[in-house]
Parts: sequence; C-alpha cells; structure tokens
Amino acid sequence: MSPSHKHVPAECPAIREVLNRVGDKWSVLVIAMLGEGPRRFSELRRMIEGVSQRMLTLTLKGLERDGMITRTVYPTIPPRVEYQLTNLGRTLLQPIQGLAKWAGQNREKIQEARGKYDSTHAKARVTPVGTHE
Repeated sequence: MSPSHKHVPAECPAIREVLNRVGDKWSVLVIAMLGEGPRRFSELRRMIEGVSQRMLTLTLKGLERDGMITRTVYPTIPPRVEYQLTNLGRTLLQPIQGLAKWAGQNREKIQEARGKYDSTHAKARVTPVGTHE
C-alpha cells in the first residue's frame, strides 16, 4: 500500500469479497480467455484445463452477477450462448496479465523455494510410532 493510503476497516469485507471473486483461479482464467474475444461455454470448457462443467457454470454466473461479463443468448436451434467481457471486466485484463507475467518470471524461484521448504520441514512432519497427530 502506498503511504497515502489509509486503512479503513469498514472497507475490508467489501474488498475481500471483490478479491475473492476476481482472484480465484477459474475467474482469472475465464477473464483471460474472454480477453481474446467472445466465447461459447463449450469453447471456454475446452480452453480451461481442469475446470468442471459445474464450476465453470458457477464462475460464469458469479462474473455475470458482478458485472464482469455479459451472457447473450441467440435465438437459434439449439440456442447459442456467448460470454464476453464488459467494460468493467476489461479493466481487469491488465492486472491479470501483469500477474501472469510475474508468475511466469518467478515460477522457477517459487518451485525452488517450495522444494527447499518441503525438504526442511519434512523431518518435522514425521510422527513417532504409537502417537497421533
């Protein structure tokens, strides 16, 4: 935080709520994919490895509720549904791209730190025979 920023405790729940939405891994990936243009549900599902149909549905509904994306239903048979970023959603692209760049630049350092931490703390996790954690 900048020195000019004043901590206002009453704002914390609101900030936490917004960060929970835009900071979860599925929302970040959906926003990044929609940054390339409108997408159908099936396209997003194929593009985002590991997301379940239910989780993608919940993520899209949450992002739509928060005004980050729009859902457009086209009257075709079968109906075609497209998702795209709103102006508000597009404002997240730069911070998300910056975070992705940082993650790519520091991935190896983080993996090394995890390996060092895990090997150092593995001995502490060993439970003597006959005891319970």
